[in-house]
Amino acid sequence: MKLLLEEKETERLIFRKIIPSDFNSWLPFYKDPTSTQFWEGIDKDPEIACNNHFKGVFHRYNNNLGGMNALLEKESLEFIGMCGLLVQTVDAIKEIEIGYSILPKYRKLGYATEAAKKCKAHALENKIATSIISIIQIDNIPSQKVAIANGMYLDKTTTYKNNPVHIFRVLL
Repeated sequence: MKLLLEEKETERLIFRKIIPSDFNSWLPFYKDPTSTQFWEGIDKDPEIACNNHFKGVFHRYNNNLGGMNALLEKESLEFIGMCGLLVQTVDAIKEIEIGYSILPKYRKLGYATEAAKKCKAHALENKIATSIISIIQIDNIPSQKVAIANGMYLDKTTTYKNNPVHIFRVLL
């Protein structure tokens, strides 16, 4: 399964693998309390939270579990966020998820939707699954709006990693 979108592009974005030197570019995500306000179980220390996130990214890469791609803004080549296809298990069912996170200063500019749509198109083109999901904490309205803009519908509400979540789905 080709889950990573290395060297893929959209109108405004370039996708590439995360590299260790991206740590300092991603650290502001964890320094902004709005980034983790909806999710329980994330360390409150930004350095530790970012380090844990990067360990997870590289674990996924090394174990063929998909993973987040760095999102670079084409004009400036600035690191603006992450988006990717991830193997997840929800309610004992293996699923492919579109995950997305954008640095605070780049939010509300349509980047998450643009990246998520590219992930959906990639999954469809590569016949990765018959449907894909996004796992979104129930109070995270901005992320729900991205899922809806990506053609997803609310499939169910459940608990994931001790968090109440909506599972948005799109059939491919």
